[in-house]
Amino acid sequence: MDIRQVAFDHPDAVKLNDRVQAEYAERYGDEGDVTPLDPSMFRPPHGLYLLAYDAADAPVATGGWRVMDQNGEGYADGDAEIKRMYVVPEARGLGLARRILAALEDDARAAGRARMVLETGTKQPEAIALYASSGYALCDRFGYYRFHDLSRCYAKPLR
Repeated sequence: MDIRQVAFDHPDAVKLNDRVQAEYAERYGDEGDVTPLDPSMFRPPHGLYLLAYDAADAPVATGGWRVMDQNGEGYADGDAEIKRMYVVPEARGLGLARRILAALEDDARAAGRARMVLETGTKQPEAIALYASSGYALCDRFGYYRFHDLSRCYAKPLR
């Protein structure tokens, strides 16, 4: 597997984002994650977006982080937020999410961020298991879905 830095609006990133949104919609019975995102949020040094490609050069996994500081939505100064972690079903179980997560943490740490945070939902037990096994702990809710009952927020110190 080859992990590459790409823009959030790269055609392959858009393709995988469409797939993850369809999966969210199916799991939650809604339109998917409507958190406002802009490609500029993932440009270094204020973020990073990664895609993993298989041997046939097909995109199979994605994830990014963006700078988030205190803003009235529950974030704290120094936060880096994980967004759009996803592995296509046919590539699950290969450790791609764990590799992307580690790369995102390393990059956010190098950018001087203090804490990695993420929001997921109760209908994503695989994601919850990944984050818990990677050192993330439940934290106070933040972000767009902070008032939703199915939302779960996690954090991990980067320093």
